[in-house]
Amino acid sequence: MAESSDVLRGPHVLEYPFRRSLGPVLSRFFTSLRDRQFEGIKDKSGKVIVPPQEYDPQTGEELTDWVKVGPGGEVVSWSWVSKPRTKQPLDRPFAYALIRLDGADVPMLHAVDAGSEEKIAKGSRVVPRWAEEPKGGINDVVCFDLEEK
Repeated sequence: MAESSDVLRGPHVLEYPFRRSLGPVLSRFFTSLRDRQFEGIKDKSGKVIVPPQEYDPQTGEELTDWVKVGPGGEVVSWSWVSKPRTKQPLDRPFAYALIRLDGADVPMLHAVDAGSEEKIAKGSRVVPRWAEEPKGGINDVVCFDLEEK
């Protein structure tokens, strides 16, 4: 059998486009973001979860005890993105960070526009940058910025 130098090539796009219904808990959370406020929910042990969940992760019981948190918070962990892709939240280098909002126990994931990798660290204080025209979704928080000292 003769060898061929032709190589089959095809584009490969890795993404997971989908739509989902929100339900009462995430609907309330996103509505609060539209109003420039973060809300979490207490689990049965008293820990505040952000974003909120409908059911306690340990017991499976329905959760209904809402708590206002933030808007600022602290970076718990982070990873630097030096070459952002098209659909990422910022078009310049940034960090994805786990941010524990003030009053919350469970951190949430979001982008931090730190300017450079050297400026962000575990324990950095951050504040949200709100969208000019909120729509009731996670994009109402454009990203977080390092808190000015």
